[in-house]
Amino acid sequence: MELSTRLPLITSDGTLSGMRALENSSDNELLRLMQNGDEDAFVLLYRRCHAGIYRFLLQMCGSPALAEDVTQEVFLVLIRGTESFDSARGSLNAFLYGVARNQILYRLRRERFYVPLEVDETPEQQSDSKPLEELTRTEIVDSVRRAVLSLPERYREVVVLCDLEEMSYVESAQILGCAVGTVRSRLHRARSLLLEKLQPQKKASVAAEVKTARCFA
Repeated sequence: MELSTRLPLITSDGTLSGMRALENSSDNELLRLMQNGDEDAFVLLYRRCHAGIYRFLLQMCGSPALAEDVTQEVFLVLIRGTESFDSARGSLNAFLYGVARNQILYRLRRERFYVPLEVDETPEQQSDSKPLEELTRTEIVDSVRRAVLSLPERYREVVVLCDLEEMSYVESAQILGCAVGTVRSRLHRARSLLLEKLQPQKKASVAAEVKTARCFA
């Protein structure tokens, strides 16, 4: 496959010439076209999958720079070849998440890299009627993010996939290469650990706030 190793740039209006006819194609169809040298097919796959993979990596490592670096590596793997991808074993999206997971765990272990999730210091616009409520909610979300980062890897990844990325147990199991029952048991343990790590007075709010603790790309 001869494709440029430069990752695509998205135009300001989110459209790319020559891609409209491909927009309804499945991921597997786009992969086949990409393997035949169709750069538009690759760009569309990149657009579909980039944001989710970046969010997953950011929640796993807490560093925007490292998350972006590994995201690029994931798509370079896609460019260089996907011989190990088997559509009978799961979706292409799950395959890419699996590559992302392996890459980030390798980098974290090799570099012993860990930094707290960066917090945007720009004050958000708050409701004039409930500024204290908004501030409290922001603090809870930040606490959840930091608690997720402090979890052991095997518990952190199931929380990120199932609770933050809202993936099914089946797809999460495909990404992690384990049984669905293992995902369920790890997630149950991970949620218990999260509650233990958070301040007691905030425990009642955690369940409602966990799914809002996402890092949007």
